Amino acid sequence: MTDVALRGVHKSFGENPIVRGIDLDVRAGEFTVLVGPSGCGKTTLLRLIAGLEQPDAGDILIGGKRVNDAPPRERGVGMVFQSYALYPHMTVRENLAFALNLRGTSRVEIEQRVREVAEMLELMPLLDRKPKQLSGGQRQRVAIGRAIVRRPDVFLLDEPLSNLDAALRVQMRGELARLHQRLKSTIVYVTHDQVEAMTLATRLAVFDQGKLQQHGAPLELYRRPANRFVAAFLGSPAMNFLRGRYSNGHLAGDGFNVPIGALSATFDGRDLLVGIRPQAMTLAGPDAAVLRGEIEAIERLGNEGFAYLKTPAGPLVARFDGGGAELAVGANAGVQLAPESLHLFDAVSEEALA
Repeated sequence: MTDVALRGVHKSFGENPIVRGIDLDVRAGEFTVLVGPSGCGKTTLLRLIAGLEQPDAGDILIGGKRVNDAPPRERGVGMVFQSYALYPHMTVRENLAFALNLRGTSRVEIEQRVREVAEMLELMPLLDRKPKQLSGGQRQRVAIGRAIVRRPDVFLLDEPLSNLDAALRVQMRGELARLHQRLKSTIVYVTHDQVEAMTLATRLAVFDQGKLQQHGAPLELYRRPANRFVAAFLGSPAMNFLRGRYSNGHLAGDGFNVPIGALSATFDGRDLLVGIRPQAMTLAGPDAAVLRGEIEAIERLGNEGFAYLKTPAGPLVARFDGGGAELAVGANAGVQLAPESLHLFDAVSEEALA
């Protein structure tokens, strides 16, 4: 198992900075997921690790060795692309064996490795088929197998499930998690899907506008986000935010006065941002409601659901129990919240407050 370290890595394309001073450690054997919106620099970072792009500044270390000047083939990495990148004129067997043939590996060893990977990924019945005869999930397994057969030190996966339908993505997430447990390899995985990231990651690195926002265990980031961006990005539906002024244990704003508990005297009269996850904000009767608004949409999920409201404080999402048959779009509704579930942020910097 091999670790990966980035030290002050910068990358620009022309006048556009894409990666801005990234410091990141990926421990040996870890499944690290780089997540963020499109254009945040996560794929560029993966390509920098692979050697497909060169950094403008900073160092990239694999296994403690600086590899800035090393070509991709000498970095000990195997990359799986979003587009699968399979050779259409070759069979599955030939695709799996291609890199080993280039290396001059003996035929006996090639056959042994191809069989081993094909059994691991349940590709044995497909070895003589060509990519056009495979489903999306099967092609993805071949692309992953082509990386595994090389036995790299580090696996780099660039949004490998984005071309699959929803049901197949769920299945492939499970297969990737089991594969990591079996291989015990270091994996750096790029996605924009926060559910996928939370499901797969040993540790999660959240990016925005080329900067690392927070890095840690998925539940740590979910429960203690470092700033508003991380809080809003992780979780579905996204976190609600109320902006108001703090005084004497309450946050008051447009149409609400919410008890948030005693803070130090330095917060009196200060503008704050309060984050509440929809799961901690529930529909309530008139007596218990801290805020009221008009229902604009209803999402029924069986035993519970979410109501999307237009309120004086801005749009909010609140959970409801049961099927919500009595709820209707256009109706007026009140919401209550769990004070112990609040997240506090500075209204200007949007950084989390202790």
